[in-house]
Formats: sequence, structure tokens, C-alpha cells
Amino acid sequence: MSIAEFAARTKPDTNHQDAGARDQAADTAYRKVLWRLMPFLMLCYIVSFIDRSNIGFAKLHFIADLKLNDAIYGVGAGIFYVGYILFEVPSNIMLHKNGVRQTLLRIMILWGIFSTGMAFMQSANHFYIMRFLLGAAEAGMFPGMLLYLTYWVPLNRRARFNALFTASIPLAGMLGGPLSGWIMHAFDGMAGLKGWQWLFLIEGSPACLLGVFAWFYLQDGPASAKWLTQSEKDIIAQDLAASGAVKREKGEHSFLDALRDPKLYWLCGMGIAVLVSTGGIFFWLPTVIRKSGIDNVMTIGLLSVVPFVIALVVQYLNARHSDRTGERRWHVAIPAIIAAIGWGSMPSVQASTPLSLLMLTLATAGTLGLTGPFWTLPSSFLTGKAAAGGIALLSSAAGLGSVFSPMLVGWLSSTTGSLAIGQYYFAALMLFGAVTLLIGVKPEALVKPKPAQ
Repeated sequence: MSIAEFAARTKPDTNHQDAGARDQAADTAYRKVLWRLMPFLMLCYIVSFIDRSNIGFAKLHFIADLKLNDAIYGVGAGIFYVGYILFEVPSNIMLHKNGVRQTLLRIMILWGIFSTGMAFMQSANHFYIMRFLLGAAEAGMFPGMLLYLTYWVPLNRRARFNALFTASIPLAGMLGGPLSGWIMHAFDGMAGLKGWQWLFLIEGSPACLLGVFAWFYLQDGPASAKWLTQSEKDIIAQDLAASGAVKREKGEHSFLDALRDPKLYWLCGMGIAVLVSTGGIFFWLPTVIRKSGIDNVMTIGLLSVVPFVIALVVQYLNARHSDRTGERRWHVAIPAIIAAIGWGSMPSVQASTPLSLLMLTLATAGTLGLTGPFWTLPSSFLTGKAAAGGIALLSSAAGLGSVFSPMLVGWLSSTTGSLAIGQYYFAALMLFGAVTLLIGVKPEALVKPKPAQ
């Protein structure tokens, strides 16, 4: 072998080295994004979700104090989504236009005011009005944060970021259950107020402070982030451009393009199912545990942590595997089927606390476990204003199911004296969602991201 041949064979692979260095730099940039944005966004949504769902615990006492019943409770739980639906799409389009800082300032201050105002309701009408206003105030929070992440994170990393954000939901359950139980037990009668009144006052107040903090802490996109170096900004910009290249070959999408895309409507089946099932967990989990033979509200709060701990682990592992393989549809459908099994089995074990808790865990882990991959799907075929409006439209359509479902389940519970038919209803919806997704959204119609490492 000649010296020239030996030199050619042993010459370092500079292209491979450059790619490796670039990947390391990208990992560093996205770790910065994660640690800068995610803890705060998660904290905001944890507070938001506790404030929308703490009526599940407050219900254990306030329906007797205000002389209400499960049917009235179901109407109030559902009316939240009327306000949510009416203002969700406009809120997300305004976020796309005006940025996240203005949006969160408005949303969080208003929802903090209305959440604390629930403490002073004295009738069913007050309950309905405050729940409507809370939904109107919070409209745009969830789809807005999903849209906001698309400004920072490319498609091949987005399921894990989405899963971390939606991990706020089980974290809200883990924190909110014991906290709500303790507040209602420890503060009952203080200053002449009931425990459930203190629940709304204490848990609603932090939202206003977080809204003001968001104005100073967040940036509308990577370009204005002083905590990123210029090379890190360039990497993020390049990755975002590459992840949207296939979509942009067909031109930038408008909101009308989103409305014309049938895939968005097929996704609505799964969107409705997951939001209805999530609401079912938070609105009825304390009641299910209570019906299994547990009366102490603090014990109910502590037991409610178990399903959410398991769901948190499942949520992360499922999203990570989805990103690593680049597959989305089955990472949504299989957890949905597991959730259906949990809901459908619940009535047959309602007299046993351990078995009821096991079925609640299956329903919770399946429902929340699919959220990371599911919420990447709209941005797999929509971009720009279409993504902003499409994500919000999907969330709004999902909310439409959540308007009527609590009313239906509450009415059935009051009429039959049992939650069984409502639980079968949740199971059927999850199966329906899995089927519509697999039928209506074909893998070849999606931009398949390069599998993440």
C-alpha cells in the first residue's frame, strides 16, 4: 500500500465529525429551551388545570351546602367548555399575531379572578355563570402553549416536549388531590367560610401572579431569547425550517386550508374522546373512590395520587418511544384502547377500593399517555396560521364533547343512582377515537419526522 493510499484511508471523516458536533450543539440548545420554558409553562398549566378541575373535590361538600345534585353539577362542569369553545380559536390566532406574553397575561389574570370568585357562589345559577366565565378566560391556554412550542421545537423532538407539557395534567392530579383534600379539611369554618370556599380562594390566587411574571419572563420566539447564543438560534431556525420543508413545498397554509383538510375532522374523534375522558377522570375520580367505601376527604385526596403517578411515567415513555421511531398513530390508538378497558371494567369492581383504583389507573394512564404523540399530529400536516387555527379548532371541537358529557353523566348518575352507564360511555368514546384516527389519518398523509436519538 502506498503512502498516499494509507493517508487517504486514515484521513478523518470530517463530514461525520461535523455532523456529530452539530448534533451535540443542537442537544445543548434544546436542553436550554427545555429548562428555560418547560418548568414555567408546566407550572402555569398545573395551576390552570387545578383551577378548572378542583370542583371534583369541592363537589363532595358544596352540592349539599347549596342544595344541588349530580345533574346540576354535571351542567356546571360542562358549561366551562361553552366559554372555552367560543373564545379558543380567536385566542390562538391572537397569540400567533401578538405573541405569548400578551396572551398569558390576559388569560391568567382573568382566570385567577373567576376561579377565586367561585368561593362566593350561592346558587346553581351562580355556579353556571362562574364556570362559563372561567372557561372563557382560560380559552386558548392549552392550544396556545402547544402552538408556542412549535416556534421553538422541530417536529422530530416535539412529542417529548408536548408530553412534558401535558405531564402538567397528571402532576395537577398528584398535587391537586392531596392539596384540595387538606384545604377542605384544615380550613373548614375558618373566618366563617366553608372548606370548599377556601379551596377556590387559595387555589385560584396564584394565577394572577403567574400572569404578570409571564410578561417579564417569556419571549415570543428564539430570535428574541437573550439566553441563547447566536449559533443556537441559527440551529433552531434551521431545524424548524427543515421539519416544515415538506409542508412548505405545497405552500404556506391559511386557516381556510385547515378547514378544508378532512384529516383535521378525523382527528376530532380522538380529540373529543381524550378531552372527555380527561374531564371524566378529574370530575368523577373522587366520587368513584368515595363510592368504593372511602369517606375521609384527605384519604380520597391521597389515593387519587396513584393513577396520576403511573400516568406520568407512561406519558413520558410513550412520547419518547414515538419520537425515537417517528411513529404517531399507534402510539395514540393503543393507549386509547387501554383507557377504554379501564373505564369499561370500572362498574364491575366498584365495591373494591384496590380494584377501582387499578381501573382508574388504566383509564388515567391510557388517556394521558397518548397526549404527547396526539398533539403533534395537527402540525404534521398544517403550518403557519393553519397550524394556529387548526390546533385551536381541534381543541374546541374536543371541548364540544366536554360540554355535553358531564351533563349527560351527571344526569345519568342522578337518574340511576350509579356512574356505571357514564363509565361505559367513556369507554365507548375512547374506542371510537382510536378507530376514527386509524381510519381517517393515514401514515402517508403525515410528515414523518426523522427519528430523534
